[in-house]
Amino acid sequence: ACGLCWLGVAAGAALGGSRPRCLRAASRAAADARGRSERRQSAAASRIIGISLQEAQQILNVSNLNPEEIQKNYDHLFKVNDKSVGGSFYLQSKVVRAKERLDEELRIQAKDEKEKGWKAET
Repeated sequence: ACGLCWLGVAAGAALGGSRPRCLRAASRAAADARGRSERRQSAAASRIIGISLQEAQQILNVSNLNPEEIQKNYDHLFKVNDKSVGGSFYLQSKVVRAKERLDEELRIQAKDEKEKGWKAET
């Protein structure tokens, strides 16, 4: 797409108008590629950890990825499901997996934000 864009820029300069349209198309293509990469990483994390992002959010009762809220809910659910207080090891394990999945999603988002910031500087 980049080669075509520059060809379009050169032609646009001669014809007088294709440049903005071509640059928008290149920008859209780059954004689409970043989105596909992020979705692929998120899907891979779901497969590796064995739990989807949506399921992890439901288990820890969080609607957005707020690290403080995730940690607070994790601490509470881990404690109340402790086997020594009559809790369920199975449920406690689900809570741990949910926290791992959400932590991984936060890591993916932070990495993407860092890359976006780096690309904006260049």
